[in-house]
Amino acid sequence: MLSRTAENIFWMARYIERAESTARLIQMGQRMTILPGPIHREEWRSVLRVTGCDALIEGGRSVSEADIVRLLLLDDTNPSSIRSCMMRARGNGRAVRTALTQDMWEALNDDWRRLESYDTARARRDLPELLDWVKTRASTFRGAAETGQLRNEGHDFLRIGGALERAEMTLRLLDVKYYVLLPETSVVGGGRDHYQWTSVLHALSAARAYLHVYGGGSYTPWRIADLLILNRQFPRSVAFCFGQIGWHLERLADAHGGNKPPHDTVAMVRSELRDRENGEIFEEGLHEFVQTALSVTNRLSREIAQAYHFN
Repeated sequence: MLSRTAENIFWMARYIERAESTARLIQMGQRMTILPGPIHREEWRSVLRVTGCDALIEGGRSVSEADIVRLLLLDDTNPSSIRSCMMRARGNGRAVRTALTQDMWEALNDDWRRLESYDTARARRDLPELLDWVKTRASTFRGAAETGQLRNEGHDFLRIGGALERAEMTLRLLDVKYYVLLPETSVVGGGRDHYQWTSVLHALSAARAYLHVYGGGSYTPWRIADLLILNRQFPRSVAFCFGQIGWHLERLADAHGGNKPPHDTVAMVRSELRDRENGEIFEEGLHEFVQTALSVTNRLSREIAQAYHFN
């Protein structure tokens, strides 16, 4: 496969996953803002912060839902916004149109201009519907790939890109909790803390998985962190995503004559996650773990680009 084709497929998958994850992040922010608490709260700024967009709003004023809708949903100049991600995913897909099935292309192309007709006020009124639409478009694309795409190198790069972005956004969603509770350490373990942690589960469609793994007991922060990081069966966990990345990199290694630096990075991460005890990450410091893991995902993305000659 041409390196340019591989790059387009890899980033197409990342942008689709990023659009969906940003929609989930906004939904999580909404859940947290409706909880009772202090007048001056930072839930929306924490959402901006974990997407790397904190600098777009001056630090002296609070961040509103309108700001989030404008910057993370509609702004096509912000590479982290949903509209920008969907435009870029379609552009990548158009560049490799012959590598996609008809259903995959239709999932990318259908109604892709929908957000262009919205201003901030209207988007806020229709926000739940718009966020669900984004999630549905991403699910439709993945379903089309699952049922129709050849299991060739294109599929490997598609799955690697999607899994890498998903792992990164799971980590970022976990970090929202750190930024929200940091100024209010007195509420850790309280009722609002409990509902914020369950908001993380709902944002990742993990509430039912949590009940299956841990039974009908109470929700505890360390169990939630373990589920979303260490559980190798939950498809949005970091461990599961790196397992998928490793599997598809092995297929590429068979086709291209041996392991490359990204194979070693993935093996290192998987080994570290297997060695972790229950509750250990939370006890040692979730924020510190997340920041280290995010630096590894960034490095892995660069290593994949270098190993398979992107750009």
